[in-house]
Amino acid sequence: MDLERIRELLKIVAESSVAEVEIEEDDFKLVIRKSAPTIVMQPAAMPAYAMPYSAPQPMPAPAPVVQPVTAPAETSANPAPSAKAPAVQAEQRADGTTTATSTQEKTWVVRAPIVGTFYRAPAPDADPFVEVGDRVKPGDVLCIIEAMKLMNEIESEVAGVVKEILVENAQPVEYDQPLFVIALD
Repeated sequence: MDLERIRELLKIVAESSVAEVEIEEDDFKLVIRKSAPTIVMQPAAMPAYAMPYSAPQPMPAPAPVVQPVTAPAETSANPAPSAKAPAVQAEQRADGTTTATSTQEKTWVVRAPIVGTFYRAPAPDADPFVEVGDRVKPGDVLCIIEAMKLMNEIESEVAGVVKEILVENAQPVEYDQPLFVIALD
């Protein structure tokens, strides 16, 4: 069998729907097989509401719950908003308990900006970011909230002393749930 005839057979097989051709002549045997179509798997297109791969945008500052002011206000270095309060201000917490706060102390409640899992430390074997009694300043990391496998650091917006930690480690938190109470400087 000559080369020109083989080329002609290859062309005929390529143009037809035949998957395999076998030709035998005397001591010559030719088998022509078309390869099976290659199946390529592609991931499904992401829906329009999927989370982008960029870093999460910061949430607006949460509104404080209790912010009493000392009687005659002198010049204050803290620009945090405040309001006058009666002699004792009661605060209803998420767990149903009530906390009484005197007017001698201004406080700031840090709230969860997202839904997720609350972590007090950067790793299970590491020390917590803050403890009750620790002094914090704006930008200090207070905790981490894990949401959709992203670790979001929650930073202090005010300067002061951590008075209460309202959530246990590794507990789920809801949006706007109180996390910390900070006594303002």
